[in-house]
Amino acid sequence: LLAEKVEQLMEWSSRRSVIRMNGDKFRRFVKAPPRNYSVIVMFTALQPQRQCSVCRQANEEYQVLANSWRYSSAFSNKLFFTIVDYDEGADVFQQLNMNSAPTFMHFPPKGKPKRADTFDLQRIGFAAEQLAKWIADRTDVHIRVFRPPNYSGTIALALLVSLVGGLLYLRRNNLEFIYNKTGWAMAALCVVFAMTSGQMWNHIRGPPYAHKNPQNGQVVTTHTPAAFLDNSNTDAAITMGMVLLNEAATSKGDVGKRRIICLVGLGLVVFFFSFLLSIFRSKYHGYPYR
Repeated sequence: LLAEKVEQLMEWSSRRSVIRMNGDKFRRFVKAPPRNYSVIVMFTALQPQRQCSVCRQANEEYQVLANSWRYSSAFSNKLFFTIVDYDEGADVFQQLNMNSAPTFMHFPPKGKPKRADTFDLQRIGFAAEQLAKWIADRTDVHIRVFRPPNYSGTIALALLVSLVGGLLYLRRNNLEFIYNKTGWAMAALCVVFAMTSGQMWNHIRGPPYAHKNPQNGQVVTTHTPAAFLDNSNTDAAITMGMVLLNEAATSKGDVGKRRIICLVGLGLVVFFFSFLLSIFRSKYHGYPYR
């Protein structure tokens, strides 16, 4: 019976890195003995009507990890990757008293899963590298993650270079704007804004996708557009306002235009500096300024 189960799982793995399971397959190949192999199960809800965007993102990382294992030289019949969708195995969710998705669980070759066999997604996140580290701790199987090449950055850079080159060609007889200090200052601020944003911090540090607020238990996500509204970007907006104030004071252009630039710069400084103070007051209670 064990040889038949292993042979069937190997056949399915040869077709697809992640084996889809319903209730019957789960009970036969994952829960029922005999079993001399480990099974990683992703419990999820991928159907569009479930509207689980986190499930789709976690599934992409899970597929990357499973493909890295399937096409590695260390691939063996000691570890299998499976998935149970709620709409295909609702009875499995009920059997395990599971009411949230996505969830990753490890089912060892012998015995029942322990607490550490459930992946702490809220604290660690669902990146393929983090899942591989967890699997190595539970199974001693080390998986080197290989991601498919992503050419979107190269294509975007090529389009940007082409756009700038085309603009310079069209303006080849009038290139005085290249020596505009204000334009270069604004461009530098845009770079600072991008490089110091919360989203860049997320990219470098790789924090968990979501975590609970210890005070009220509310789940907070870090990978959202609100991540751009951090202190560094507020400082960049204040600096942009100061640049506009300096331009209004030192330029010799039309008085009305200078007045508008001055008001815009003053508005940026006042609004974002007030916003910065409000952030400090919310983070550090008793902060004396507002």
